[in-house]
Amino acid sequence: MKPQVEIYDTTLRDGSQGEGINFSVADKLRIAEKLDGFGVHYIEGGWPGSNPKDIEFFAEAKRRKFKHARLAAFGSTRRKGVVVESDEQVRLLLEAETPVVTIYGKTWMLHVKEVLRCTPEENLGMIGDTVRFLKDQGKFVIYDCEHGFDGYKDNPEYALATWIAAEKAGADIITLCDTNGGCLPSEVGRITAAAIGRLTVRVGIHTHNDIGLGVANALAAIESGSTHVQGTINGYGERTGNCNLTSLIPCVAFKMKKRSVRESSLGKLRELSQFVDEIANIRHDPRQPWVGSACFAHKGGTHVNAVQKIARSYEHIDPTAVGNARNVLISDLAGRSNIVIKAQSLGFKIENDTPELKPILSRIKELEHAGYEFEAAEGSLALLIRRILEDKELPFRVDAYHVSMRGNGSGTVSEATVKVRVGDEVSHTVAEGDGPVNALDGALRAALMKFFPKLQNIRLTDYKVRIINSSTGTAAKTRVLIQSTNGQREWGTVGVSENIIEASLQALVDSMEYALTRK
Repeated sequence: MKPQVEIYDTTLRDGSQGEGINFSVADKLRIAEKLDGFGVHYIEGGWPGSNPKDIEFFAEAKRRKFKHARLAAFGSTRRKGVVVESDEQVRLLLEAETPVVTIYGKTWMLHVKEVLRCTPEENLGMIGDTVRFLKDQGKFVIYDCEHGFDGYKDNPEYALATWIAAEKAGADIITLCDTNGGCLPSEVGRITAAAIGRLTVRVGIHTHNDIGLGVANALAAIESGSTHVQGTINGYGERTGNCNLTSLIPCVAFKMKKRSVRESSLGKLRELSQFVDEIANIRHDPRQPWVGSACFAHKGGTHVNAVQKIARSYEHIDPTAVGNARNVLISDLAGRSNIVIKAQSLGFKIENDTPELKPILSRIKELEHAGYEFEAAEGSLALLIRRILEDKELPFRVDAYHVSMRGNGSGTVSEATVKVRVGDEVSHTVAEGDGPVNALDGALRAALMKFFPKLQNIRLTDYKVRIINSSTGTAAKTRVLIQSTNGQREWGTVGVSENIIEASLQALVDSMEYALTRK
């Protein structure tokens, strides 16, 4: 069915202008293919007139077949004093050979006079000439009204004249841009309605998030009649970013009840969000609305108890609708329901009337008070529950360890010795490392490998240290959180001690034990 709201993704252009974002050509092609598979309607690949990377991207993209999305090249109107046929930047837009070309032009008189330094009449000519020329070349043309809202608030008559110039020249969509990201939803809604009332072509919206209202402003425009929305995955973009499509898309579908991307794609939204973060080499924000790991996390005991009875009591939507999942957190605020739900999710058969439930909860609260934290350490939590539920011998025990550092003329080398007991057998190993924890990890792994070859695939992916009670100075307790993986899934474990090496060893031992006993 025809979408009521089209999604125009500019992650590869506007999103790549964000601080810390740097996509290679291969990265951009992978993201474009993922976006096409997800079902966005337009993919803005870049600005072929601005850098060689984008020129190379479009050259490669010509060889790809997009099933759902239309590829767009981005550029500007012709320069002042130059005929459009001779403008190098416009020529490169055509050489990109995309079915869609998006150009921006000036709306705000401030920019016309102080940035372009041309007459208002010439700016209108630049807009009309460029749109008309691209239409004559058979392109679907989207005209972005840069500073559309600021320009309208400053001089409504001239702003409207720029939009009409693009319409008369044949623009297929006219997009109003909150380029500085400083408008309120009431302003965006009012001005969008005014534009729709005067124009006959479709009106789109492009917002930035400088005051935290990028998504809200886009939704206000849709409520006023806009049918085309531009944004980026995870809100990447200049300054504080663009309208976040991973928030906007589900809002359109589930809250506004409007058709946008395919219904079957909505359950892949979290996967798309994480994919783009991974390509950008950015750690996924757990507090992202809809797709973050904390989005459907419940910690307070009364909340969890209610969710256990009826999920919508504290969840505005089923998490699986966007590919997410409920996450019950365990802390000193936890109640019996937290433990039951979390333990069940970890594979334990436990109910509200299980006798061991009370000692499990008491032990968790005792350890939390001592500085442990289990929200990001489900491996250690699972081991705690198992030790109380199942009276089984531990797979191994560390009898002794020693860590030292020595100079070798070119730097410092760390060395660790670990003595491990498995049943009646003992393994005593030594390992060097880049630091004391790395050496300890190597020695422990080597000691266990002869008994448990499956641990060969286990590796550390993250290591965090936090001082818990800094007021005690060098005697302060240290909490160590580590993330481990077997190549298929990750888990976290925790250790706490006044000695950072001891805390690290606790977390490492839990990581290995969890890998061996995980159900």
